[in-house]
Amino acid sequence: MSVRVKSADEIALMRAAGKILAKVHQDLGHALKPGMSTKEIDRLGEEMIRSYGCIPSFLNYEGYPASVCVSVNDEVVHGIPRKNHLIQEGDIVSLDIGLIYKGYHSDAARTHGVGEISKEAALLIERTRQSFFAGMKFAKDGNHLNDISGAIGDYAESFGYGVVYDLVGHGIGTHLHEEPEIPNFRTRRHGLKLRSGMTFAIEPMINAGEPEVTWMDDEWTVVTEDGSLSAHYENTIVITDGKPEILTLTEEEAAAGIWVNE
Repeated sequence: MSVRVKSADEIALMRAAGKILAKVHQDLGHALKPGMSTKEIDRLGEEMIRSYGCIPSFLNYEGYPASVCVSVNDEVVHGIPRKNHLIQEGDIVSLDIGLIYKGYHSDAARTHGVGEISKEAALLIERTRQSFFAGMKFAKDGNHLNDISGAIGDYAESFGYGVVYDLVGHGIGTHLHEEPEIPNFRTRRHGLKLRSGMTFAIEPMINAGEPEVTWMDDEWTVVTEDGSLSAHYENTIVITDGKPEILTLTEEEAAAGIWVNE
């Protein structure tokens, strides 16, 4: 396995890419409202990305036809935006977005409630987010990849949730998907030894029900096999010798004290 440590200059570019993506996520999340089509969400997202002089990472990536993956309720990831798919009060909507800034990618996902949502849905969203931060406690130089993966899965499974096994996080840099693959569950192997300067996209995908998923006929949209709700939370991070730096944290998340980059 070849995992390249990024230079300080490369990390600076990725930091800039992450800051822009965080702003896009924050603004697009605020724009969600009942009656919007998922196609309109995608259009707004692409306009925001291009307004910063960036390129959407996902558009035409391996044939994906949109700039924003918009996944609703039981859709786990890679939902294809459509004009006739309208979001409704009570839905939960996962937005997975990537962009390219000066040749470097950033990748992040957030799940939002539309209007008033059920307690079950709100807890799933929050606990999926917290599972990411459970993993961050172990994301530092000298630890192993499985320390992150195991902490994410252990936290989510403690609530009886299904951790998706068929989809994983990944390395990131000049390519959207670089080595290594990063599971959200504990494995028998320690996995890669972490080194300062490694850059990853860590992305828990957590189902309220069972972990099994299936692909729809469009060959992109992944849904829960049992029809249960699913949430997604992702950030691009840099490994350091202390706390990891989270490059795609929004200003609102930082203001809430959810994480302090060091």
